[in-house]
Amino acid sequence: MTHKTEMPELKKDLLVLLKKKAFKKGNFVLSSGKTSSYYLDGRIITMTPEGAYLVASIILEMIKTRQIEAVGGPTLGADPIVGALAALSHIQKKPVQVFIVRKSAKEHGTQRQVEGPALQKGDTVVLVDDVATSGKSLIEAKKVLDEMGVLVECCIVIVDRLEGAADNLARVGCKLESIFTIEDLL
Repeated sequence: MTHKTEMPELKKDLLVLLKKKAFKKGNFVLSSGKTSSYYLDGRIITMTPEGAYLVASIILEMIKTRQIEAVGGPTLGADPIVGALAALSHIQKKPVQVFIVRKSAKEHGTQRQVEGPALQKGDTVVLVDDVATSGKSLIEAKKVLDEMGVLVECCIVIVDRLEGAADNLARVGCKLESIFTIEDLL
């Protein structure tokens, strides 16, 4: 079980893993179309056993006192995070429901845009993602939830690139929290 005293060690281990495996220097084009001298691929970490455990442990600690019904986020960055959160929360006997927000509703089956146990109007949730640059994917996910009457308490990411996501999310009424900022990796 994760205790507050373990948090600095977990964060230290996660930072080492991010620097070693997910952080790349070079010339990259980001999804926003902007160019960057570095790239951070959080999925390289969240899709490993150690990284999934570390991220889920830290986020579970961050949300443990919040009154929420579920944790979820935009596909694909949130997918491995919420899977690890669900499994670890079950092991810890403090189960957290999770969900994924698709870019658009399926055209077959249940035609849902939000996958997982059904969220109800008035539910409060936390959104998660691996990396935030402009916050666009989190804002789009929040908009889908807003239309369902689901309240987003905050957004939590592994790394905030400090390129406007916090301000953009604040404009739509959502606070951004991060485990690290890009300054921790540079």
